[in-house]
This record gives sequence, structure tokens and C-alpha cells, in this order.
Amino acid sequence: MINKYKLSFLFGILILFGACRSEFEKIRTNPDPKFLKAKAFEYYEAGDYQKAQTLFELIINNVRGQADAENVYFAYAYTHYHQEKFVLASYYFKNFVSTYGNSAYKEEAEFMSAYSHYRLSPIYRLEQSYSAKAIDGFQLFVNTYPKSERVKEANRLIDEMRKKMEEKSLAEGQLYYDIKQYQSATQVFENVLKDYPDSKDAEKVRYLVVKAHYLLAENSVYEKQEERLNETVKKADAFLDRYAESTYVKEIKKFKADSNKSLKKFKNVRHKNKSSRA
Repeated sequence: MINKYKLSFLFGILILFGACRSEFEKIRTNPDPKFLKAKAFEYYEAGDYQKAQTLFELIINNVRGQADAENVYFAYAYTHYHQEKFVLASYYFKNFVSTYGNSAYKEEAEFMSAYSHYRLSPIYRLEQSYSAKAIDGFQLFVNTYPKSERVKEANRLIDEMRKKMEEKSLAEGQLYYDIKQYQSATQVFENVLKDYPDSKDAEKVRYLVVKAHYLLAENSVYEKQEERLNETVKKADAFLDRYAESTYVKEIKKFKADSNKSLKKFKNVRHKNKSSRA
């Protein structure tokens, strides 16, 4: 008996679903563009973005040149955004800007194109190409609309993503350092200082640059050791000039002293070789 009730219930659900589907199919197959447009906006306002998108796609070519064409295209772009199809949303918002350059929606579309890429920006440990695209988009927005109310938000999001990209670079440099790939570590850390000169971690990064140079020199083949020891001394001096009161000063001075001690050995060897030749 229970099974019969369950079957009846499921059958009723299927009938209801089929009725709803057939109702939308009737709408979708209606040949009247005005009717389709009205229904598309009804679905859009009701939050049924998938159905709205389907109907917009049927009429979007037919409304070109009409007064409300930009309303259709703008809503169509938003249907992608609301369904979290952010790559397509960014594309259609950008295309809207190119197509309707005088539209009242242009500023919002420009912002939303960048914001769609922002929504794709992952955690800092992952690849950050969408963060870079979002930063470029927001920077263009700020330059284009310097008096916009959205500028403050755009700048905040730029800072957020730059911080995320900085964290990724720091983690990459730390990984190279941890696995004793000191040359790669120094390159990454120095790029961090170049790309993010105002980083709150700049002091620590410069300390790691000196330490990585020191360890690289200590673990280098003889032919490259002297050059790398000189570079360590140079980096240590730069750190001490910049951060005279740093908690890292004692350690930095030790790296410098040890490097100079090793460099004296090279000078002594050259002196002996020169004497023996004489």
C-alpha cells in the first residue's frame, strides 16, 4: 500500500514537472519577438535566469537597432553573472561596453566585467591569472571613471587581489628556500620587492634575500663562490643601511662577517699564486 502511495506521489510530481516544462516550451516556440522579450524580462525579474537567458538568446539578434536593444543585452549579460558563469559574464559586459558606448549602463557594465573576473579569483596558493585580469579591469575602470562612486570599491578590490598575488609569490619563494633552491628563492624574493615595494613584509623579505644569497654562496662550486660571497656582502650592507634597528641585524652582520672571512681566503690564494709565479 505504501509503495502505491509513493508511486502515485512521484507520478503526480512528474505530471506537474511535465506541465511546467510544456508551458515554457510553448513560450519558447512562440514566434512573436515582443512576446518573447516580455516573458524573458518576467523570468529575469523573478530570478529564473536560465529561462530568461534562453529567451533572450532567441530575440537578441532581432532587437538590434531597436530602442530597448541595450536593455536586452545588458540583462542578458547579467543572466550569465547570476548563474555564476563569470567568464561569459565578463565577456558580455565588455562586449556591451564596446557595442553601446553611449549607454547609461556603460559604467556599470565596465565595472561588472572586472568584477566577474574578481569572482573567479582563487585562494592565493592557486594560479592568479584571473586576479591579474580583474586588477587590469578595475584599474581601467578607475582611470576611465575617476569620479565614480565605485572607484573606492574598485581600489579596495585591487588591493585585495594584489595582496593575494603577493602572498602567492612569498609562498613560492619560501618553498624554493625550504627545498634549498637558493638561487630561485633569491630571484622570487627580489621580484616581490620589485612588484610590491610597499609590502609590510619587505623587511623580512630582504632578510631572506641576504640569507638565501649567503647559503647559495656557501653551497656553490668553487668557481662561483667568490662572486656570490661578494653579492652576499652587498645585500647585507643594503639591509643594514635600511634597517639599522632591525631584529635581524645581528644575524645579517654574521652573514657579512662570514662572507668577508671566506673572501679573504680567496685573496690569500690569489696572492700565493701570484708569488709562486713570480
